Amino acid sequence: MKNILSLLLLSFIFCQTQAQDIPADSGVFLLHKFEQHIGKETYKVYNYKDSKKYVVDFKFVDRGSPVPLKATLRVNPVADPLELVVKGNTSRFSTINDSIRIKGNVADIRVSDSVYKKTIAPLTFPVTGYSPATVQQVLLQYWNNKKQPANINTLPFGTLQIKKTGVDNLTFNGKPITFNRHTITGLIWGDELVWTDNVGKLICILTIDAEGDKTEMMREQYEPLLPELIKRAAGYGMAAFTKGAPAPKTTGNTIAITGGTLIDVESGTAAPNGVILLQNGLIKQIGKADAVTIPKGAQVINANGKTIMPGLWDMHAHFEQTEWGPAYLAAGVTTVRDCGNELGFIDAIQQAIDNGKGIGPKILMAGIIDGKGPMSLGIIQADTKEEAIKAVDTYKARGFAQIKIYSSAKPAIVKAICDEAHKLGLTVTGHIPNGMTLISGVDSGMNMVNHVQYVYSIMKKNKDRSVNFEDSMSVAAIKFIKDHNTVIDPTVGVYELAYRNVKDDITKMEPAFNTLPLPLQTQFKTYGQDSATVARIAPMLNSMKMIVKKLYDAGVPIVAGTDMGFPGFSVARELEIYVEAGLTPAQALKTGTITPAEVMGLGKQTGSITVGKNADIIIVDGNPLTNISNVRNVKVVIKAGKVYDPGALHRMVGFSK
Repeated sequence: MKNILSLLLLSFIFCQTQAQDIPADSGVFLLHKFEQHIGKETYKVYNYKDSKKYVVDFKFVDRGSPVPLKATLRVNPVADPLELVVKGNTSRFSTINDSIRIKGNVADIRVSDSVYKKTIAPLTFPVTGYSPATVQQVLLQYWNNKKQPANINTLPFGTLQIKKTGVDNLTFNGKPITFNRHTITGLIWGDELVWTDNVGKLICILTIDAEGDKTEMMREQYEPLLPELIKRAAGYGMAAFTKGAPAPKTTGNTIAITGGTLIDVESGTAAPNGVILLQNGLIKQIGKADAVTIPKGAQVINANGKTIMPGLWDMHAHFEQTEWGPAYLAAGVTTVRDCGNELGFIDAIQQAIDNGKGIGPKILMAGIIDGKGPMSLGIIQADTKEEAIKAVDTYKARGFAQIKIYSSAKPAIVKAICDEAHKLGLTVTGHIPNGMTLISGVDSGMNMVNHVQYVYSIMKKNKDRSVNFEDSMSVAAIKFIKDHNTVIDPTVGVYELAYRNVKDDITKMEPAFNTLPLPLQTQFKTYGQDSATVARIAPMLNSMKMIVKKLYDAGVPIVAGTDMGFPGFSVARELEIYVEAGLTPAQALKTGTITPAEVMGLGKQTGSITVGKNADIIIVDGNPLTNISNVRNVKVVIKAGKVYDPGALHRMVGFSK
């Protein structure tokens, strides 16, 4: 009898152990970038007597680069955290190896090679960024269990806020369905939008990955609803800024800017002590103080001791989230060309801004078309002439100003894209697709080229990767670009950032770095390379800067673009790089004002301070014609005749100035 009882007891223990190893719950989130399904996250939940363990396998492939991550999260039965271990990649260019173990009010923390203990306060949860989605699902459960506190401390550092912001009623499989909508602030730069069902299961997260790209995580069975949620997200974000922002300082239809030094970017000259009258969003009159009568009741802006210049352009923006709108304006950028985005999102953003329901620069949209394949990006892809024509027609019908070709477009299709775009009055920009050169791309009809690397690739290189500018191959490359009137958007700053020495002081590249929101500071601090790689790449990077000078001197239209970087501020850095390469400050200013306007066919409406043009103007301390870095000292921003305080705009999106 004793032996039988022992066997029964052993059998019971064995069965209990087996039960613990069988997942009690599981789920799948499909991962997307620019709406394109690029991977998935699976989680399994194991229940134990005193804890619950989530085992997560997260992986996507972004333009051919695998981004795998594994995580384990343990919580007690009421979702209080016990342990989080995360290891792998968070983007194509960033890794993570963190562990957090909590005992009582002490956490043992490892972040990469750093190991330390930390005394923690109540309401503390471990979360190491946007991924994985499962951790955020449990975070929401914790927040609810703690009666939805205003703030949650996060480990290894930081705080976040969760707010329920509304309910979305949708139709799914022909039936009505309701999701609860939340924002999470403090996990990434700005707000994540998160939806849950009525029992608290996570449905969707719209977020930003560790390289700043739009990323969507959607519970598998609801994937067809993703485009609608993306579209709604744009409206929600813009509406929040409009509601929370101080009203633009416009007391009437007329604004007078008095005093100050007025820069004529077309001639590269400056005139002191002028008066500019703005009326109904346009420049009405320009003249000397004694020659202009200021109408009674006009709003007067005193610009004495300051410089007045046209608003800046970013010709290579990626409007990844609504926070870019105020950030751009605060940095003096009043117009951007968005070089590829989710169609529904950027369309909604542009309409919100244009209709006064959002805050941000004027957006010119370039619709991205890629080819199918392992390196492709986005959901609008074309491998046949018919698909190419349909894609171009779709963008034209939605009011896009331009077409952008991406890297996986097939060489045979590039001409079809260009022909249809030109037929509809659109120009074509973009990457030079794989298997093509800048020369073959331009011969196929491309009007503009993004990134200086494509110019560099058709020039003669020395053994150290620098360009031999005297070689006939290099001379011919510049001549070809000039002869075809090809517009070049160099984005040198993005290469400088990617190949910076991570041990260098980042404030030398971006003086305002310490004013950035903490998630952005964290993101950029580790962005770069080791000393050996930087030394090896330096000759190439220096040549890229010099290419800008050679092209400009040859008469090639150069337009300043950032490809993101530090939100808003990187436009100033791009202009600084051009001056370092040998352009005068006046020449650099043209690349960020009148030249972009002209190449986009808007030179008669904007790009300079001229009577009849749009009232897109910034007032800065110092004179950028004597020191280009003075474009950073933005004190007043006027966009479409509305006056904004840069400090208020920055604070709205988490900057400390």
